[in-house]
Amino acid sequence: MTNIPLGFGPVTQSAAEITEFTARSYGHMFRERVRKTPNKVAFRYPENTEPETWTPLTWAQTRVKVDEFAAALLALSLKPGDRVALACSTRIEWVLLDLAVACAAGVTTTVYPSTQAGDEQFILADSGAAILIAENWEQVEKVQGSEVLDQQIKHIILIDDEFRPFGFTDPRVSLYRDLAALGRTWLTTHPKAVEETLALANRDSLSTLIYTSGTTGTPKGVEITHGSWTYEGATVAMRNFVFADDVLYLWLPLAHVFGRDLLSVQLQIGFESIVDGRVNRIVAGVGETHPTILVGVPRIFEKVRATVMTMYPKRGLKGRISRWAFAVGRDSRSYRLAGDKMPFGLRVRYALADALVYKKLKHKLGGRMRLMISGSAKLSAQVQEWFYSAGLTLIEGYGLTETSAIACVDDPSHPHFGTVGLPLPGMETRIADDGEILLQGPIVARGYRGLPEANAEAFTDGWFHTGDIGEFTTDGCVRITDRKKDLLKTSNGKYVAPQKVETAIMANTPYAAQAVVIGEGHQYVSALIVLDQDSLETWARNHGQAHATFAEISQLSEIRRSIDRCIRRANRKLERWETIKKYVILTRELTLEQGELTPSLKVRRAAVMRNFAAQLDSIYAPNSPVPFVPESTSKKRR
Repeated sequence: MTNIPLGFGPVTQSAAEITEFTARSYGHMFRERVRKTPNKVAFRYPENTEPETWTPLTWAQTRVKVDEFAAALLALSLKPGDRVALACSTRIEWVLLDLAVACAAGVTTTVYPSTQAGDEQFILADSGAAILIAENWEQVEKVQGSEVLDQQIKHIILIDDEFRPFGFTDPRVSLYRDLAALGRTWLTTHPKAVEETLALANRDSLSTLIYTSGTTGTPKGVEITHGSWTYEGATVAMRNFVFADDVLYLWLPLAHVFGRDLLSVQLQIGFESIVDGRVNRIVAGVGETHPTILVGVPRIFEKVRATVMTMYPKRGLKGRISRWAFAVGRDSRSYRLAGDKMPFGLRVRYALADALVYKKLKHKLGGRMRLMISGSAKLSAQVQEWFYSAGLTLIEGYGLTETSAIACVDDPSHPHFGTVGLPLPGMETRIADDGEILLQGPIVARGYRGLPEANAEAFTDGWFHTGDIGEFTTDGCVRITDRKKDLLKTSNGKYVAPQKVETAIMANTPYAAQAVVIGEGHQYVSALIVLDQDSLETWARNHGQAHATFAEISQLSEIRRSIDRCIRRANRKLERWETIKKYVILTRELTLEQGELTPSLKVRRAAVMRNFAAQLDSIYAPNSPVPFVPESTSKKRR
């Protein structure tokens, strides 16, 4: 692996030329990183003590552990190309075991720990997994009673041995804590086994099977090669906006392609990662570890913004100061984006706003946050602009499981709000006649496992059909407008992109956790709105309603009037035929258990429509009890 040319703008190298700069495999990329910076801290992870302590692990220490685990897998008769399923949340063990599978020339099959038993059994059977690495007994129990898996899975490695079910026995189960010793024993008699096995892997070898959670239908196993991961690492490095001295807070599910891809980027660039997948501790963890980069899904950043916006009563002094500060930030944006000097008066106001408001937000984010990156779903430009007002850069990237995650990413030094930036170097991108984004290049998966018809539909003439609708801006950036299959048509013949409307609702409704837009075949567009429990509880405490339940608070007339104002703001961002005319506030959150969310927390629109059919009927009924959104008294924007 040679030095990679750096720079954000378009490059002249072809994909084939760039590939020459990449490592031979994911495992080789790991080996090269250890060689370059053996004593640099690679990871820090929590020990779950009180108070929380964070244990460092250098690249050299990581290699020792990885080699022992890889040798243990070989001792368990893992052969090159054999699949190892990882049913585990984001934690240091996931990282080490995935690297071990790569160095043993195996194939990692990722499984969300929240996956239902039936789906998990399907994934394990379809992938042909020979070894299952289970986070806890709950994961082990999911595979019990399957004749296919009883024969297919030869070994189960258990990470956490707590809460063993009474009387449970399975001769296939061994413990993670014993794995290193097994590996050391194997290495004493087979000292070159890991190196010899790693040598069998190359760019074309299968590295990872990731099953799309899918908002409809059965999961499809996406086959990602080593060459896709190494190309991802190389081309993100070429963008030259993430550096070796950065610290990433890695909380995203590693079973998801976005989280897994960040490890490839880390191996290439060599920064440190804080590994902790406990979503309820993100804010606390960021405050304790002081990262410089936070990567997440839009909901994380929407929630931070909503918390600040709803923190203080509107009529209180602190609330007025906060709103004034962000108004100053809004006035500053055009100067800062253009690289121009702000007028003296604005500079003074901005410095005061920073001292009174922005610094508190930055402190909440650890005090060193340099860059935030959003992916996995569409991010509102309003949310980006709000953070930028406070001196925090939030950019957007774009990709799918089938493109090994990152296919496009914006430039943090010159952000283009509302776009996902430029395609990665060497990638070919085009817009089909119907607006669909097509991609071609080394990061595109080699196909779906065992699904020739799906492959013929999605991978056509060398191009991957993303299913996303988009366009190029004048400066070459890609703007995503919606999912091709999600477009709805009103009875007036107007096409509406639900994602655009839902993004507007979320950006202008601080209390919202989710919004589902409906209107197919109807005269106007409506929405189902789910409120955020934390924000609602804060409101309840401030308004003497702390005793009420979530369902009760959500239906209060005061909440309805507040959401009315938010929807009117959102409507001003939309074309007339896209505006929300009616909405229903749901009395509970959407859940995985009810099938309304995928394991990656995307909304399953069909399940929501089915489970809340009564609410949908009430919106469009002839004598509907659902009121129309009151018209704004201010002038229309058009």
